Amino acid sequence: MKIGLFFGSYNPIHIGHLIIANYMANHTELDQVWLVVSPHNPLKEKGGLINMYDRLEMCKLAVDDAVNIRVSDVELKLPQPSYTVDTLIYLHDKYPEHHFSIIMGSDNLKSFKKWKNYEIILRDYHIHVYPRPGFENSAFDNHPSITITQTPLMELSSTFIRTSIKGGKNVQYFLPEAVLEFIESKNLYH
Repeated sequence: MKIGLFFGSYNPIHIGHLIIANYMANHTELDQVWLVVSPHNPLKEKGGLINMYDRLEMCKLAVDDAVNIRVSDVELKLPQPSYTVDTLIYLHDKYPEHHFSIIMGSDNLKSFKKWKNYEIILRDYHIHVYPRPGFENSAFDNHPSITITQTPLMELSSTFIRTSIKGGKNVQYFLPEAVLEFIESKNLYH
């Protein structure tokens, strides 16, 4: 099975993430997309991250009825900080019957050379890239291991949602209803 790994903090998961995952699962050669909840991206500040198990639960609520989108907690079980190359090697060893690839935004592709062992990732795995505003071109655009997709452009961000919640704004249509109910029940992001 061809599985696309869509890594993220998902702090919180929102409809933009789900549109990208759905596009990849239904408009590429991928059979499934796994949302991989990352405890902490080594290239980002940790401030503002809520508990990783709450983020995992929100992802599960968001894709509860999805046909070909799953949630993975693999990085919560591995040593931290989480490096994509280590997760890929672990998953390859655990599920040798699957072919894994990465799903990333064009913003991450721009900084890809900063990733641990990025050369190994390029050599051994395929990368599906979705567009991000302001990050149209990178040095890797024509690399044979990279596919630039026509995923709808998403300008919605988790930062916008967190700021809106903190400011008392209505975020009803930015998140799945079950995720919004979870956030409200635990009084997150206030």
